[in-house]
Parts: sequence; C-alpha cells; structure tokens
Amino acid sequence: MSNVLPHSLLSDFDVSLFLHGKHSRLYEKLGAFEIIRDGVKGTFFAVWAPNAQSVHVVGNFNVWNKESHTLFPRWDSSGIWEGFIPNIYTGETYKFGIKTKTGEYLEKLDPFGLYCETPPKTASIVWNTYKEWTDKSWMKNRYKHNSLKSPISIYEVHLGSWQKTLDNQYLSYEDISRKLVTYVKKMGFTHVEFMPIMEHPYAPSWGYQITGYFAPSARFGNPQGFMHLVEKLHEANIGVFLDWVPSHFPGDEHGLRNFDGTSIYENPDLKKGYQPDWKSYVFDYGRKEVRSFLLSNATFWLDRYHIDGLRVDAVASMLYLDYSRKEGEWEPNALGGNHNLDTVSFLQDLNSHLFAEFPDIQMIAEESTSYPGVTKSVHLGGLGFSQKWMMGWMNDALWFFKKDPIYRKYYLSEHAFSLFYVFAENFCLPLSHDEVVYGKRALLQKMPGDDWQKFANLRLLFSEQFMHPGTKLIFQGGELGQFNEWNHDQSIDWHLTNLPAHKGIQNTVKALNKLYKQEPALHIKQFENDGFEWIEGNDQGNTVISFLRKGETSKQLLIVILNLTPIPRENYRIGVPLPGVWKVIYNSDRGIYGGSNYPISGAVMTEEINWHGKAFSLFINLPPLSALVLKA
Repeated sequence: MSNVLPHSLLSDFDVSLFLHGKHSRLYEKLGAFEIIRDGVKGTFFAVWAPNAQSVHVVGNFNVWNKESHTLFPRWDSSGIWEGFIPNIYTGETYKFGIKTKTGEYLEKLDPFGLYCETPPKTASIVWNTYKEWTDKSWMKNRYKHNSLKSPISIYEVHLGSWQKTLDNQYLSYEDISRKLVTYVKKMGFTHVEFMPIMEHPYAPSWGYQITGYFAPSARFGNPQGFMHLVEKLHEANIGVFLDWVPSHFPGDEHGLRNFDGTSIYENPDLKKGYQPDWKSYVFDYGRKEVRSFLLSNATFWLDRYHIDGLRVDAVASMLYLDYSRKEGEWEPNALGGNHNLDTVSFLQDLNSHLFAEFPDIQMIAEESTSYPGVTKSVHLGGLGFSQKWMMGWMNDALWFFKKDPIYRKYYLSEHAFSLFYVFAENFCLPLSHDEVVYGKRALLQKMPGDDWQKFANLRLLFSEQFMHPGTKLIFQGGELGQFNEWNHDQSIDWHLTNLPAHKGIQNTVKALNKLYKQEPALHIKQFENDGFEWIEGNDQGNTVISFLRKGETSKQLLIVILNLTPIPRENYRIGVPLPGVWKVIYNSDRGIYGGSNYPISGAVMTEEINWHGKAFSLFINLPPLSALVLKA
C-alpha cells in the first residue's frame, strides 16, 4: 500500500451541514484537490459512499490497480471516505474503485469531479476552477440586466450544434466565444441560455442525462475554456443562463446510480426513483445528503462560473408523484395527494438559499402544469422561482398559427386565452428546442399556406411573442426560419441567411429585440396587470386583435394591432386613449423583413369619435398577416 495520509478537509461543522441538507459548498470539500500536505505535494480525495466496504482511487497513475491507493472512512457517521495521495497532480485521470457490502466491485466517476475525459471515455480528471475574472463591471451591474423590469430576451443555444467546423467537428469554447458573442450582440438578445453543458456520456440526450454535474463538457475544452466563454459574453453585456437538471440522471455504470452498491442518490422506491419517460433515475429529495449535493451543485455554477441564472428542467416531473405513471404505479403522499412533498420543500429551500446568496440571479422553472405559486415567494407558500416558462402560451400560439387563416376567426378567444392569466405568474414565453424535434417540424413548416404566407405567419408569431407580456426565449435556428427540424449532429442552417426571405426573418427578430429594449412599455411592467389593456380581443369579422402595452407614463404607451389573415384591412378603425398623431414604429410587413410593403400611412391623426370604448379613434390600413405597433 502506498503512503496515504488520512488528514481531512472537512470540519465537524461541514459534516453537520451535509447531514442536514444545508451544505451549499460541498465542492470545496468533496472531490479531488491538489494541495501540499506536510510539505508533500499531491491530491486530497473525498467521496460519499456510506455503504461501501472499501474505497480506493484508481487511474493511470497506478495502472488502475484496485487495491494500491486506499481511502479511509471518517470516524463520524457521514459515510465519507477520504485521504491524501502524494505525487498526483492536476491533469491526472482517476475513478473511485468501490467494493460493495456484497463484494461487487464498481468503478465510479467522482460526483464532484471538476473535469472529465472526453466521451466516450468516462474517468474524472484532477482539476481546479481558478481564474482571474475580468467581468467585474458586469457582475457589479448584473442586477440591472436581470431585473424583472428589464428586457430579458434569451437565445437558447446547444453548444454542440449551434455552429460546427466545415468537417462537422465541435468548435472549442474559445472558438464559440468569438463567434457567438458577435452574433448575439448583433441580434440584440440580452441573454443566452445554454442547454446543459455538464458532462454527459450520450450526445443525443442533448445534455439532459448528466453524469458529471460539476464538470463542463470536455467535448469543447477544459473548464477554463467555458469560463472564458462566459466572461466574453459578460464583457459584451450579455447574461448567461444554464439549463440545470436536478430532476433525473442516467443509469450508466460509471455514474450516480447504485453508487456504493446501494441507492444513495436515487430514491430506492422505484415508484419514486425511476422516470419511465426518460428511462432514468430520480434523486431522493427526502435524503439530506442528496439535498446538499444538489444545493451545492446549483451554487457551484453561480459561484465558480459567474452564471446569471438557472433554468430548472422538468420541474413538473419532480412535483408530481403520478407524473407519467398509471394507476397503481404511484402512491399518494402523507396528505393523500399527488404532490411530492419532499420536492416542494427542496425547491423552496433551494430558491431561498440561492436568492439569499445571489440576489441578482434568475431562477426559471420549466413547469408545464398549473401548479400554483411557482413564482410566488416561499414565505407566502410559493416555490420561490423568479420566472416560469409559459407553456400554455406556447401551445396555444402554435396550435392557432397552424390553422388555415380562413378558420382563425372561430378561435380568437382560445388564441387570446393566455392574456387572461398572464399575470398569475412571472412568465417567460418560450419557443424552445422541444417544439422543433421528433416530428413536430420546424417553426416555419408549422405555418399554413404558400411560402409567402409561411414566412409572414412566422414573422407574425415572433411579433406576437414580443408584444405579449413576459420575457422571451427563441431557440437557435428559429431566427433563421429553418425549413428543417433541429438536428443535434450538425450546424443550424446558416446558409439560409443568403436567401432574402430567411434574411427577412432574421431581420425581424433583430428589430423585435431592439424594440423590446428601447420601449419601456414592453418590459417595465411585463409582469404587472396594469401594463396591459385590451382594445379588441375578438373581432371575428376581421380576425384582428388589438391591445395596449403601458409603461409608467402616457408617453410610453403603445398600440399593438395583429391582422391574423392574409387579407389586408383597409381603413380599419381602432379606438385609442389619447388624441393626436400616432406613428407606426414597427410593421412586420416591411420589405426588409420579407413583407409585401403594403401601403400604409406612417403616421395617423386621431378623430374625436368614440370607438372600442375610447374617446378617440383612428383609421389605418392593416397589411396582410401583419403586426403593427403605434406610438403617440
């Protein structure tokens, strides 16, 4: 046996926090750390494996010898094994060799490993996350960019397919930073959201089947490479959100499942611990050590990588005991209901802690049900998120826009339904990756009619998204008007920007981002009831809807008019709240957007004629399949 010194990095207080589910910085205590101990340079290892018979460190340094480098169990009840091994340095590969109580031998990655081998290899790598950051200005002023009163327009990115080399290889984090920062800034998005960048063995999972929760994927480079990408986005005043997956993990032999021969990370009850939709395993949210693991993981990305917020994946699957389960496949909670009470308390604890430590972040829930109070404060009984994806708007909008315009007049009330509950939560309006895969077709191909109508409908859909209260999210490629569904194995279709109609879609999104940022009425009250007012929500005769978006003064007031058919509406009268000249500040039918340039007046004078319950009104021509925005 080699010389292993059993000194610990964990205090009794650390252990107590860990065992009570309150430790938020376990990444400073568990894992692998290159240190100097008693004048000797090497690496300290610590791993939680409470039911193991023995634990060893194996790797290239000992030719994967199962017995040569032993870790020692702590003297307390923590279940942590630890030890210092000399002459192991940054860059060394390793795994934990675990002998179970039944005599089985397992080789596991480090759950707190900071870096992993490039898949399909699966070992952890001794690393550190030190960096001299240069984004102090962003971090100091982040609260302004992340404010719920500020424009938040998110570009959802899959790093493996946003752009690739000419021979279809991955770009490095550094290469992505040069290209992505320039593009996002040009398009006017305020934030990017990366689909999970944590290490995952199976690329077609898109990152949602994570094994290395603390390791950015080695497919694109090392941890400092990803830090560089975040830093460059911040220097360009672009925020960074990460998809975070505390809902489930895969069953790969080297991963968290059956980690020490028993179910310590997953719930041992398969009615709670197995997710049939994804054939994956569900964290045991009632186990305190698991809560410390997840809390520490969320904190880690916000702390070490300066991430500005987390979009929490599949929250509904966490909240409901009967999620995707038939009768007899689940059991009610202690109160007789179908909510997972452990999940509820975990999410409340998580959000309470993170906002206390990082008050200027965003926590965004992908929650697809009507669970009450997702964005309500924890002290009021809510889950404590700052935003929730508005799946209802997304489903209703796409359902409506798929319809032949001749029939849309019959569905105006359903189309407008989201505007009747839009202020029940702080909603983000997503047109995400989930809507352009598995046979659902690209956004453009969902639209009815000939090619001109398809493009006009897509411009109208994006226009409605940006005029509707709430923050915005568009998945990569949507802004190009892709014909094809997203393919994670190849770049998005950049060549389409050479075609006028597709360039028009790109120009539309760019213009909408600019409008969203420059007009206070579109963001300053985006979560407040008095920031929106109907003018006419059910004009079936013309299939037109109109409404007001309001800022803090009458000078910020905007009128939005959506003509949802390809029939121009000549001299359409609309009621307005103020007299004077109203100017058209956005018209989705302009030629620069690929529109028809249907003739309309750029400025219209009101008349003292009561209409739509307003004291004044005006006439305006409405182009086909168009969105107009007017300002006094």
